[in-house]
Amino acid sequence: MSQLKLLFLVFVAALLLASGWGAVASEFTVTAVSIPEMKAVFGQVESRTVVPARARIGGTIREVGVTEGSEVKEGQPIARVVDDKLALELDAADAKIKELQSQLENARTELDRTQQLLSRGVISQSRLDQAKTQFDVASNQVAAAEADRAVIAQRTSEGAILAPATGRVLTVPVTLGSVVLAGEEIARIASGRYYLRLSLPERHATEIQEGDTVLIGQRGLSPSKTGDVGAARPGRIAKVYPEIADGRVIADVEVPGIGDYFVNERTLVWIPVGERVAVAIPPSAITTKHGIDYVRIATADGPLTVAVIPGETFENGDGPRVEILTGLREGDHVLLPDAAK
Repeated sequence: MSQLKLLFLVFVAALLLASGWGAVASEFTVTAVSIPEMKAVFGQVESRTVVPARARIGGTIREVGVTEGSEVKEGQPIARVVDDKLALELDAADAKIKELQSQLENARTELDRTQQLLSRGVISQSRLDQAKTQFDVASNQVAAAEADRAVIAQRTSEGAILAPATGRVLTVPVTLGSVVLAGEEIARIASGRYYLRLSLPERHATEIQEGDTVLIGQRGLSPSKTGDVGAARPGRIAKVYPEIADGRVIADVEVPGIGDYFVNERTLVWIPVGERVAVAIPPSAITTKHGIDYVRIATADGPLTVAVIPGETFENGDGPRVEILTGLREGDHVLLPDAAK
């Protein structure tokens, strides 16, 4: 009889091991945990700074070297404005300089002649002083004319529209042949680092703080592209603005790797708006049979199988956890199968 009893016990143990309930490595004590409540909102991509590239002179657009979306470097020429009057002013300035240079040569010749006559005692010293004055006046007139020409040449060179900063061109509101005035906008360039701007309902103003972690969905507005919370990547609330406008509070979120997004592109963001207390267990403790989820718990009378209703899965410091909506309570000892090690 003892041998039959031993064989029976071995058979029962084998059945338990085959069913997955017999191999228990340890117990997990159910405790209440705080789970953050996440709200899905849309964030809009913004640039820290958007600077305009402006025309420095008035004239006609003769060249446009960029289009919307072009990447530019600071100081890079992106367009050219031509004022035909400046070419005529340069010709006039050159002619004026030639005229004054001729007068300067005459004054220099007259000065040399006067010095020779003074050395022979033919003329007085006052006549020499007068010739020197005429030479100095002619020399200064040439210098002034050359300075005037340099001003015109500088205005001509300012027809080149330069990118004021490194970044991406957002708009180019001009075309070839457009007539522009000095100071008119030729292009808008997003030069700053990109970030997400959130516009949240006023009721969440006290629930978000600088430094909070938010979750950023993938690019796209449809759920199939944006994904769910489990596939989202983290971001950080960098600034919460102190003013509420039209019932909305504004917050900025820093997210790495959004430099290739479009400015004003929208994407889904999950923000923490509160917490709830729930019980959670490791996912490996749940076994599904015939569409019903079960958990084994240790009781005074031995292991007991109970049906549970699981909720969402989340991460904490000890690994993944599944929220249990009903079926367990705080303090229960859940049996973890050996496969969970």
